[in-house]
Amino acid sequence: MSPRLRFLLLLAPALLAGCDLLGIETLSQQQARRAEEGKAIGSACRHAGRAIEDCYALNKKADKAAIFAGWREMNDYMAENKIEVLQPSLPSPEAMALKQAAAEAAAAAEEEAYDEPPAPRGKKSAHGG
Repeated sequence: MSPRLRFLLLLAPALLAGCDLLGIETLSQQQARRAEEGKAIGSACRHAGRAIEDCYALNKKADKAAIFAGWREMNDYMAENKIEVLQPSLPSPEAMALKQAAAEAAAAAEEEAYDEPPAPRGKKSAHGG
């Protein structure tokens, strides 16, 4: 075996170990992070008094099983410690959807108004009128 090959074989594990220092997540680390985020979302939804279905609707990209686990965990904790629901400050998902649809319609109407040519302003014509 050549000295260069030996050197590369000895150096390879050190280089691969450095991937953690670069902040590159492995698949298992990504899955664990997503599960923890989902549990946090679920527990926050339960503490805010949101139904689990509303929580799913508000967090479409989060893992539903993790959301449910966090929601259930917080539900048990709140019942055990007699903690009251914290009223959410955001409107319901239905109200948010209606508000967004109204804003989009207003933006579309405003954009349509800019697309029309401006009306004449009563300038004198070239014919002396």
